[in-house]
Amino acid sequence: MKIEVLFPEVCNLCGDLMNIRYLQQCCPSIEVVETDLKSRPKFLNEEIDLVYMGCAPEKGLQLAAAALMPFKAEIETLIDNGQKMLVTGNALDVFGTAIDSDDGLHIDGLGLLPTHARYQMMKRHNSGFIGTFDADGKTMDIVGFKSLFGHTYDAPAGNALFQMKRGMGRNPETAEEGFVRGGLMATYLTGPLLVLNPPFTKWLLRQFDLPDTLAFEKESMEAYDIRVAEFSEEDRPAFY
Repeated sequence: MKIEVLFPEVCNLCGDLMNIRYLQQCCPSIEVVETDLKSRPKFLNEEIDLVYMGCAPEKGLQLAAAALMPFKAEIETLIDNGQKMLVTGNALDVFGTAIDSDDGLHIDGLGLLPTHARYQMMKRHNSGFIGTFDADGKTMDIVGFKSLFGHTYDAPAGNALFQMKRGMGRNPETAEEGFVRGGLMATYLTGPLLVLNPPFTKWLLRQFDLPDTLAFEKESMEAYDIRVAEFSEEDRPAFY
């Protein structure tokens, strides 16, 4: 398996690069390549099993969007044909139509997801999340965290990656969280997502016909079970 990490020099907040390091710990045969902001993404010209992009500061989002914009049509074709891509945290917003902030920031997105991000820079949103993910005819719990200056709006219902049980969906008006389009999976959740959710990580490894034995599996599953139970407590605040 070969994974391409996009723009790790700026897309590196919230420990999200550990998503890929954890996959390597689970399966040491995984090859990881990194692409910087000034380089053409490798998945456009060679076989890459999974493309990953994590969350970034607002300037980093601006740089990432500008770096990907010349390849918008190629990326759209590839993901619609099944190219696997995982995007976490606010990197999701790069794939929407635009990002607008109350401090005057405007970033044109790739327009691959039908949504518009709106930021309020003095009102950071922090919350825990528990929801569900449907795969292979089964439903699993998903836990994670959100730390954002805003939410994403204007998306029609459907094509959600997760369904929220407690916490926040794409915005306060919906329980749908994240997006799926072709091979693209995008979520606002950080944590890192794959470290916090071993059942989801097992599912992801199986998509590439890899063994789904995890690094530190016993400890990871025990921690996951505790986290699911705690996040499900009705008197536990979801927002902080």
